[in-house]
Amino acid sequence: MKIIRLFKMAIKSIWTNKMRSFLTMLGIIIGISSVIVLVGMGEGTKQQVQSQIEKLGTNLITVNIVGKRTKSFTDEEIAELKSKPGIKEIAPLFTQNNIDVKAGSKSTNTSVEASTPEYSNIRKTYVNYGRFLNKRDIDNRYKVAVIGVDTANDLFGTTNVIGKVVNINGINFSIVGVLESQGSSMGGSGDDKIILPISTAQRLFKNTDIKTFYVEATDKDKVSEAISYLQLFLNKKFNNDTDSYRIFDQTSLLSTANETNSSMTMMLTGIAAISLIVGGIGIMNIMLVSVIERTREIGIRKAIGAKRRIILIQFLMESSIISCLGGLIGVLTGFFIAYIAQTLLKMTIVISSSVVIGAVAFSIFVGILFGMYPASKASKLNPIEALRFE
Repeated sequence: MKIIRLFKMAIKSIWTNKMRSFLTMLGIIIGISSVIVLVGMGEGTKQQVQSQIEKLGTNLITVNIVGKRTKSFTDEEIAELKSKPGIKEIAPLFTQNNIDVKAGSKSTNTSVEASTPEYSNIRKTYVNYGRFLNKRDIDNRYKVAVIGVDTANDLFGTTNVIGKVVNINGINFSIVGVLESQGSSMGGSGDDKIILPISTAQRLFKNTDIKTFYVEATDKDKVSEAISYLQLFLNKKFNNDTDSYRIFDQTSLLSTANETNSSMTMMLTGIAAISLIVGGIGIMNIMLVSVIERTREIGIRKAIGAKRRIILIQFLMESSIISCLGGLIGVLTGFFIAYIAQTLLKMTIVISSSVVIGAVAFSIFVGILFGMYPASKASKLNPIEALRFE
């Protein structure tokens, strides 16, 4: 019964000073809402990155040859690599960025990629209309192109472009396929590009260097084995100069992305947590003011028999209620901000129940921690001196 009575007294005291209590909660509200939104943004980004990487397949390996003087790969070497254990397919990649492409009177600036038919399955890049590149295109150096939806819309205003012609570096290419929309990812837009047969592109740009190729392991459990054979092959080619190449697999990319994202989230959450500390200090200051204002009340209660722990519990309860209410309002504010960000800014924000529970629990802890000193000071007041206080 005493606890219920003390709770009612705490609520009455808070309600009597509504504006002051709200301003005291403000730091907690800002801190909790910031933590919820920032952690939700971090989790949303993590899920987006994970989804984008997993779309490419967990058995994808990327090999980059670095350095301008580094030897590139020949078709014979790529064919040799295909025979290694754990390796299912290989697709070389030749890339030219910022290429002017024309179609009639219209032109656009886009990236040109060149590869083999295996590229489609390895990179999960499929056509929505027409067909992808085939072996005949490569063997005969046919002037054909597969085009992204954004590039098609920029040049023709439609994606119904099969059989139409684009001009690249003065050479006409017939469009045989339009890619499925892939949206944007970490590597940029997947819809603003043109894919050519690699043999045709090498002649077009007078460059036979292959500095990047994609490797598909037989399955995700064979990725490590495939990487081991790739390393042996590359070390032999480059005389054990490991700085001449880089090997990436989806697992390591996902791990690196998650670590980076977690570090950023922790840093931003730490900054937001400063608001909680400031809010806690605000609670302590207001509670100290409350102790001074209610010194005579405390003196009267102690004079008629109120024990020290009752006074202590009452003031701790007040600070905890203020902090808890601030935490709950902060949670609601965080959900509202997240909704606005998702609706207007198209951001992905994932708020877990554990984060909400943790945030409210931490706000209560802040209230108890910073309310301890004012509560202790109130409970230690001498009843005679308190009654004399003006």
